[in-house]
Amino acid sequence: MVTETDVRAADGRTLHTYSRGAGDLVVMWHHGTPNIGSPPAPLFAAADHLGIRFIGYDRPGYGGSTPHQGRDVASAAADAAAVADALGVGRFAVMSHSGGGPCALACASLLPDRVTAAAVVSSPAPFDAAGLDWFGGMGPAGEATLRAAAAGREAKEAHEKAAGDTAPDFQPADWAALDGEWGWFGSVVGPAMAAGPGPLIDDDLSYVNPWGFDPATITARALLVHGTADLVVPAAHGSWLAARIPGSALRPAEGEGHISVLPATAVAALEWIRG
Repeated sequence: MVTETDVRAADGRTLHTYSRGAGDLVVMWHHGTPNIGSPPAPLFAAADHLGIRFIGYDRPGYGGSTPHQGRDVASAAADAAAVADALGVGRFAVMSHSGGGPCALACASLLPDRVTAAAVVSSPAPFDAAGLDWFGGMGPAGEATLRAAAAGREAKEAHEKAAGDTAPDFQPADWAALDGEWGWFGSVVGPAMAAGPGPLIDDDLSYVNPWGFDPATITARALLVHGTADLVVPAAHGSWLAARIPGSALRPAEGEGHISVLPATAVAALEWIRG
């Protein structure tokens, strides 16, 4: 059973939170774009076996959380700390998928006394990542929306208005994964978009603007997982992060895309956190 509650951030904003399980190891889930923060049901059986309690929250503007226009990635650390405090959690690991990756890395960097490990799946690298062709290997839909974000809020808002229901840059394996248990994404994408594209726009702007921290400062154990056939966030992003974060491990998932990487690797990532 997933328990939901509202807590207050330091500036008075509402953060809608989730808690599931009663294990002795707490893992905070950082959701992708656009999702709400309910932890991933396909991992519940593995979490129970490993003694893991999942917690999470809706990023600002999504679901039940108050919008925070102009937020940077670093602000996720203060929100995560507020959530953990309210849920009675001291130290915790973080796990993420896609756009939740930068937020999980912010927690690992800026909350070094609290975050014990970070398992980050399909994360983008910073927009100013030295030596990385940030758009290289990206599919046309993703490149168009993120180039619009790089041009500023007005351009991004215009793009979202014009783009409509453009299909994501998924591989056949991604669609197949969505036909299976990871069809769970349908339960977190719909509610995320119910209030319009505002939080998605805020997310994408945060990815292409300065993050507010350097991944090289992370001292917690870190695992970067990435599908080698990912067209949404190309695998070079994961490789760049792994090279930047001291002592981190990189696990390429051969032939997997942006979604199919999860059924292929997510349980093993949870085991890595426990290990």
